Amino acid sequence: MDLSKHAFFEGKIVPLSEAKINIATHAFLYGTAVFGGLRAYWNEQKKRLFVFRPYDHFRRLLHSAKMMTMRIPYDEEGLIQLTLDVLHTDDWREDIYLRPTIYKADMGIGVKLHDLRDEFCMFVMKFQKYVRNDTDAHVTFSSWRRIDDNVIPARGKVSGAYANSALIKTDANLSGFDEALVLDHNGHVSEGSAMNVFMLRDGVLVTPPVTDNILEGITRRSVIELARNELGLQVVERSIDRTEVFIAEEMFMTGTAAQIVAITKIDHRPIGQGGMGSITTRLRELFDDVVRGRNSSYSKWNLEV
Repeated sequence: MDLSKHAFFEGKIVPLSEAKINIATHAFLYGTAVFGGLRAYWNEQKKRLFVFRPYDHFRRLLHSAKMMTMRIPYDEEGLIQLTLDVLHTDDWREDIYLRPTIYKADMGIGVKLHDLRDEFCMFVMKFQKYVRNDTDAHVTFSSWRRIDDNVIPARGKVSGAYANSALIKTDANLSGFDEALVLDHNGHVSEGSAMNVFMLRDGVLVTPPVTDNILEGITRRSVIELARNELGLQVVERSIDRTEVFIAEEMFMTGTAAQIVAITKIDHRPIGQGGMGSITTRLRELFDDVVRGRNSSYSKWNLEV
C-alpha cells in the first residue's frame, strides 16, 4: 500500500519522512492515542475525490479525545480544512484512506493522561479491500471477548484498545477464517474484529445497540439510513444472541475500511443459502453510488475535493 508524500505533523504539512516521533513518546509507550479513519473515493467520470462524511468522522475523533482528556486547537471544521490542505498537496486521483491521530506527545515514563501535551497528525495512503473475500466471508466466533466500556471506552477509537482487535483478527486468520465475531461480557454479539455487525432475520435488519460495547460506526449509521429510506426495511437495534446468527437469512459487517462485507458462513454453517444475499448486494451497490458522488440524494454526506 502506497503512502502519501506528505503528512500533517505538529502544526504543519511536512514530507512524510520528516513526520517522526521519539521512541520515548507517551503514546508509543502506553497506547495513549485516539485515531480516526476516513475514506475518499475517486469518481473517474467527474475527475474528483469525494471524502465520505468527514464532519461525522472528526466529531467522533474529538469525542474519543475528550474521553482520553485530550485537547487540540481544532474543531470539526478546522480538521476538515486541514484534510483539504493535505489532499491538495499530493493531488490524489484514486481511492484513499486518511488516518488522523491525536496523541500524548510528551516523552518519559509514567502512566497517566493529565498534564501531558497533545498533538495532532494525519497521513494518507492508497487503500483497496480491507477484507479480501468481501463478498463471501467465512467467519468464526472469537475466543477473545470484546473490550468492555468500563475497561477502555468501547465507543472511542483508542489506539491501545486495538490490541484486542489484533488478537481477534490474527487468531481468526491463522485458523483459516476471513474474520471473527466477538461476544461482549453478556454473551451477546458485539462486533467483528473492527467492524459493526448486521443480521437479516425474518425480513428485519438487526444490529447490536450502542450499549453492547460497539464502536458507534459511521458506516453503520449510513447503512441503517439507506436500508430504511431506499429499501424500506425495518431496522432494529437490539442485542443478538450467539445462535441467532446461524438461522439468519443474511449477515454482513460494516466499517470505514471494510465498507460492507458479506458473511456467508459462520463456524462451518452456511448463512441463508450460503452466498451473498439480495439485501446485502443491494446495500453494497447503494453505498458505492453514495460514496462516489453518484447519488445526489446523499450529496450532503460527501466533501468534494
